[in-house]
Formats: sequence, C-alpha cells, structure tokens
Amino acid sequence: VQLQASGGGLVQAGGSLRLSCAPSGRAFSRYIMGWFRQAPEKEREFVSAISWSGDSTYYADSVKGRFTISRDNAKNTVYLQMNSLKPEDSAVYYCASRSSYVFSKSAIQYNYWGQGTEVTVSS
Repeated sequence: VQLQASGGGLVQAGGSLRLSCAPSGRAFSRYIMGWFRQAPEKEREFVSAISWSGDSTYYADSVKGRFTISRDNAKNTVYLQMNSLKPEDSAVYYCASRSSYVFSKSAIQYNYWGQGTEVTVSS
C-alpha cells in the first residue's frame, strides 16, 4: 500500500485546510486510517484516526472540536478537515494505515505511511 497525502500549505491562524490521503494498491477499506504530525525537533504525534467503516473516530485532545476526520471508501480517500488552525498546528502531517480493526494512537502500530504534507499556520 502506498499513501499519498496532499492539501497542506500556508494559512493564517483561524483559517482552514483540508488534507487528503489516497492509498493505492491494496484496498484500504478494511484498514484503520490515521493522521499524525511532526513539528521540527518534536516527536511524531497522533492527531486523529478513523475506523474502517467510518463509524468511529478518534482525536488528540489538542485538535478535538477543530479537526474532523472522514473517509470515502468508494473513492479510496481519507480526509482531515482542519478548522480554527493555530500556529502550534504547524507541522508535517502524515497519513498512515493500520491493518487491524483495533484503534491505536501509537505510530509504531501503523504499517504504511505516506510521504507527508506540510502545514504552516502563521500568527
């Protein structure tokens, strides 16, 4: 499975961006999909994840209420809608897939990773 993340860019604080992740290869509909981010000199951290059906979603406390994860299995795409962005949201965002039905916010539990898309939020 190869993951292609897109949608990053430069936005002012309070603005919005929508990230997309389109896996190729094996159908991803049975995978948990997650988003992680990594700021310079910081560890990669969990942002959000969604179950294979889309019925269950998970968020880090820092983004809860501002970010929304969704997926369209017919289009083989997962999205991360980011609203009310803050400068501390600036990071490279990675999508990842986990070949399991069990949720995890640990990066090492995810099998496949995309190349990342950079988000910069100016104050």
